[in-house]
Amino acid sequence: MKEGTKTFLRFTISIIIIIASLYYAVKDINFRELLRIIISADYFWIILSVPVITLSHWVRAMRWKTMLEPALKKKSSSVWNLFSAVMIGYAANCVLPRGGEFLRPYIYARREKISFSTTFATIIVERFIDVITLVLLFCVVFLFLSEKVIQALPNLEPNYVIVPVAIILCVLILSFYPPFIRIVLKIIIKPISIKLFDKLNEAFEKFLKGFAIIRNPSQYLRLIIESLGIWFLYTVPMFLMFFSFDFQSKFNLGFDDATVLIIISGIGATIAPTPGAIGVYHVLIQNAMVQLYGISSEEALAYATLTHAINYLVQVGIGGLFFFRENIKKLPPRKEFSKELEAGPIDTNNEIQTHNLN
Repeated sequence: MKEGTKTFLRFTISIIIIIASLYYAVKDINFRELLRIIISADYFWIILSVPVITLSHWVRAMRWKTMLEPALKKKSSSVWNLFSAVMIGYAANCVLPRGGEFLRPYIYARREKISFSTTFATIIVERFIDVITLVLLFCVVFLFLSEKVIQALPNLEPNYVIVPVAIILCVLILSFYPPFIRIVLKIIIKPISIKLFDKLNEAFEKFLKGFAIIRNPSQYLRLIIESLGIWFLYTVPMFLMFFSFDFQSKFNLGFDDATVLIIISGIGATIAPTPGAIGVYHVLIQNAMVQLYGISSEEALAYATLTHAINYLVQVGIGGLFFFRENIKKLPPRKEFSKELEAGPIDTNNEIQTHNLN
């Protein structure tokens, strides 16, 4: 299938999901009441959440630095350059679902003249760590607030959580264990096709350098602290936004409730095939607040709309500024990403190629 056709299909599917989700969210909404609630919100708390949201992305850049250093076997550049790539990646995700996952390592590899394949592999590791952290947080929240979780996700039962979580964790752990991958390739793939085996084995070795953090236990504590810090900073704005609508006094909502909502929004962001999780986020947060706290659909949707909007604006605004800072003339096509991946790991003492953004 041609790249243009794939892009068209992705956009079409995203638009359909956005329209369907938003229709579901607003089908019984009194728009005049919704507008009144949004206008009457206390925007002081919304503005106050901006530096917290920005700080969460800065901590993500710090964690990326933690993962890159053992992969590159040298001190990576300043967090500022990493933060620049992170924000551009987030801005791209707000336009093209998952597009930023390719653009972020591409920009950083060009700026630092390092291996794109190794840098891209750290993004894969990062996403798996995010999933593991989300799963573990979900388990902790479910352990202490199971009634709220089941209420927010009415089709969920305890037995449906424990087994899948255990399977996911086992698969993730085994997936990052190099001998396991080599054995799978040798026993399953090689007898079927030597050519396919050689290709997959070569690709695995290219990415293996980016997985160096997995084989570096001395960095685990730092990695755990930074990962928990990211999710804590994600939760704080959700809590601050309660004050914008006076939910803390009207419905007695606290930080534990914000934690439940951030877990739900995290699930939405993980599964949503739409730019910035538009639509899916609104439906999940609105439904959770209505089911859990008896908040009206209009108030719940207003909360979801403003929390999503402020995150979206921060990502697009700051990411856009860094886009100009990196002097990007145009977004590179996916085939250029593929060429970089095929180039394989490059000695970090040498320049990756003649590409330069300066």
